[in-house]
Amino acid sequence: MTSRPFRAPHHGASAAALTGGGSDPRPGEFSLAHRGVLFLDELPEFRRDVLESLREPLEEGVVTVARAAGARVFPARFLLVAARNPCPCGHRGDERRECTCSEPDVLRYSRKVSGPLLDRIDLHVEVAPLSGADLRDERDAEPSGAVRKRVVTARERQTARGDALNGTLPARALRKAARPDAAARDLLEKAVDRLALSARSHHKVLRVALTIADLEGGEHVEARHVAEALRYRPGVVSRPA
Repeated sequence: MTSRPFRAPHHGASAAALTGGGSDPRPGEFSLAHRGVLFLDELPEFRRDVLESLREPLEEGVVTVARAAGARVFPARFLLVAARNPCPCGHRGDERRECTCSEPDVLRYSRKVSGPLLDRIDLHVEVAPLSGADLRDERDAEPSGAVRKRVVTARERQTARGDALNGTLPARALRKAARPDAAARDLLEKAVDRLALSARSHHKVLRVALTIADLEGGEHVEARHVAEALRYRPGVVSRPA
């Protein structure tokens, strides 16, 4: 392969189409996205069993397809990118259009994606609707080339530490690489208690904080890196100014 795969299955796809299946099991979309990007648009519209099947590949980087004759394990380490509306009608929080959803509707919609699955997603970002002024803004944004250079440099810093990138570092190696200062450790400890973070969430916050530090060229994780990483956790995220 000369380029990383990009897979974007429809939300009506079956569990077998995504995880793999058949009498002689073959890889599904999860494995076809291995070492690439899996994009799931309208995330809550996917079947619940499909969404729950994401847990194993997000945690282990593989997907197991069990059949009567035995189980087959396929590689499935991908970058998951998912999108969803804030509510069924899509207008909740939009000052220009009124949301027509009832609170029970919004609650049922949000519950389609389980807490354990959300806990396995590193970055949660709310995007506010663009205004006419935003679309007219002709100021030059940071060029993609500059962003790419910063990302490549950050990846080089990570590979220089060993074979694994930040996302797959074992817990002990993660702590050694991050070397959070006293203020960062204190903020992490308070976040675990006040936000009821799981052990998985704690490590994900530290991984994201380390990546933020790498993108800045920092030598270790500081409190401000942890603070930014915490904003990306579900329930903590806030709309951008």
